[in-house]
Amino acid sequence: MKLDILVFGAHPDDAELGAGGTIAKEISLGKKVGIIDLTRGELGTRGTAEIRDREAEASAKILGLSVRENMEFADGFFVNDRKHQMALIKKIRTYRPEIVLCNAVHDRHIDHAKASELVSHACFLSGLVKIDTMAEGDDQWQDAWRPKQVYHYIQWKNLKPDFVVDITGFIEKKMESIGAYASQFYDPDSKEPSTPISSKNFTDSIAYRARDLGRIVGVEYAEGFTVERFLGVKSLSDIF
Repeated sequence: MKLDILVFGAHPDDAELGAGGTIAKEISLGKKVGIIDLTRGELGTRGTAEIRDREAEASAKILGLSVRENMEFADGFFVNDRKHQMALIKKIRTYRPEIVLCNAVHDRHIDHAKASELVSHACFLSGLVKIDTMAEGDDQWQDAWRPKQVYHYIQWKNLKPDFVVDITGFIEKKMESIGAYASQFYDPDSKEPSTPISSKNFTDSIAYRARDLGRIVGVEYAEGFTVERFLGVKSLSDIF
């Protein structure tokens, strides 16, 4: 299956928090979008890996993803090395996305920056023809493939975006997909320990950040992204 957009997240829920509105919008426009979670979030304070598996599956159905996979890397301990790069190269060559979205370039959680760099490096290496890979269960060598663009969504820290995507009309779908992760976020009846993302303030901040980014560019809601290289436009009229 060829995807238009492949979204990577260090943990289940990263993609929804950072780019859930953009994902929902692109799918509504007929694009094929998939998510690959690097870990099962097994070190998370609340819930379990098995619960997160079920929550990720529920969120995938809400968004209408074409595919969702989990690499089962070690939460907190995966690194940007050859082993992990090669595993991701196989996935990139399998799905051949035009655009890759991935974690914030730096953030509160150490896994986010590590995932950001790991995915970026894998996307570059995937385009080198002298790196041989074969997908699991296949007996043919994969063709080299490099995504045209790698964009990084914004997470805990209020990073300055290089561009924003108008997600007006899709904030409800974003919040619904995030709500699938009931074990992780605000629940006044939960007996689990409190975490930085389990407060009502954090849940509220998801919508008011999107509203504030939208305000700045003259729309209702928006999501921000940073880039690794300059964006190019054909004419000034391409910029709203």
